[in-house]
Amino acid sequence: MNKSAFSLKNIGPGMVIAATGLGAGDLIAASVAGARFGTTILWAAVIGAIMKYAMNEGLTRWQLATGSTLLEGWVQRLPKIISLYFFVYLIVWSFIVAGALIAGTGLAAHALYPGLSVELWGILHSLLALVLVIIGRYSLLERLMKFFMGLMLLVVITCAVLVAPGLSGILTGLFVPSIPEGSVLYIFSVIGGVGGSVTLLCYGYWIRERDWTRREDLPRTRFDLGVAYVLTGLFGIAIIIVAAGVEPEVITGPEMALGIAGRLEEVVGPFGKWCFLIGFWSAVFSSMLGVWQGVPYLFADFVQQYTWQPDKPMAVNTGSKAYRGYLFYLALPPMLLLLIGKPVWLIIIYAVAGAFFMPLLALLLLLMNNRHAWLGDLKNGWLTNLVLLSSVLVFGLLTYTELTRLFS
Repeated sequence: MNKSAFSLKNIGPGMVIAATGLGAGDLIAASVAGARFGTTILWAAVIGAIMKYAMNEGLTRWQLATGSTLLEGWVQRLPKIISLYFFVYLIVWSFIVAGALIAGTGLAAHALYPGLSVELWGILHSLLALVLVIIGRYSLLERLMKFFMGLMLLVVITCAVLVAPGLSGILTGLFVPSIPEGSVLYIFSVIGGVGGSVTLLCYGYWIRERDWTRREDLPRTRFDLGVAYVLTGLFGIAIIIVAAGVEPEVITGPEMALGIAGRLEEVVGPFGKWCFLIGFWSAVFSSMLGVWQGVPYLFADFVQQYTWQPDKPMAVNTGSKAYRGYLFYLALPPMLLLLIGKPVWLIIIYAVAGAFFMPLLALLLLLMNNRHAWLGDLKNGWLTNLVLLSSVLVFGLLTYTELTRLFS
């Protein structure tokens, strides 16, 4: 085993994927679950982090074994319907998620400084992220994301320590899984919410930026991802503990974070409130930065595959029209959602297409990464297959639940 693989210098793209994945959605899912069921379901955050690690490790192993990103693999080796479905989903997902991030950053900043409206704060954050991506290189993004990841973990863990309901309950919730009555949907929401969804695919482009492109780089990517998902799990655990400790009124949407901040002020004073609000802002703005920088890679790679049809893997040029155009698509048009809300038809398309994405991703990793002809000795082992199969089942149940709720 190469000891240099475990150097702190190899912690980078994992921090970017972790900070991108830990957004308002993760915070809200964990908060609602913690407020309703306390620390009894802490284990769900651990399971979620393990599943997302397995999926991202599989994606990385595919890329290092074949030299192509997973998206390139879909285009070149699978029926076209797979990549075309993803392309349509990506367009809709990007618009709605960008709108939610603009609103979320606006809400978080407005809570810290009410002198500007939620809408204006959101627009300013979107423009700031746009400028940072245009003028900065990947190295700037990595430094910023390490800072934000450290900041949000520091403040959220501090809040958890201040209001922790009891060590014995925390240990039991972590190591003795239980399913309280009525908690199944919330448990699956925590598992599914921890660590991102579409943004998992961005990791392959970020490791290319670090020049991790060879099979020999697999140990360092595993270490990088391992650290990232340990911290991701810690974040989810801390949020559940905070919500269990202050018992806020359970509401939906980003306002849940403000409810927790208000209860923290009542329980431990203004320090707790401001501490949590800073963590909330860090989580949402770092997600915006990661999405603005990472998701255009996916669009540009798709365009590159279908227009140029390169014979060998080609890195995405961040100065290309496709990349820059999609960056502007993320940063500007979704501002309209601040004014008009989300059209019902758009929500339905997003929900239906999105419900299938995570189980499909896990299933494709099972199918593609078990082909010895494609991956050779880097194909899946039995433990990876077990975790991925569990992911298919869990996300499949979430798909069924989401579709039932949508059309009931």
